[in-house]
Amino acid sequence: MDAILDILNELNPDVDYRDRTDLVDSRTLDSLTIITLVSELEDAFDITIPAVEVVPANFNSLEGMWKMVERMRESGL
Repeated sequence: MDAILDILNELNPDVDYRDRTDLVDSRTLDSLTIITLVSELEDAFDITIPAVEVVPANFNSLEGMWKMVERMRESGL
């Protein structure tokens, strides 16, 4: 999870990603940031994130992102 936190802090260090659960809903993460984030996560974890996974529930919180990454790793994507 720390690797995701590092990526998020590179994108915007002024956000408390550990406690936020509304990153998309509050527009803290906008569409361009999410596209960059998807690319960074794919590179960092050697996974592919399908478009159907790019939904608010997977990006509203650090925990949601971690669970998505784990699912992608387990599924071999």
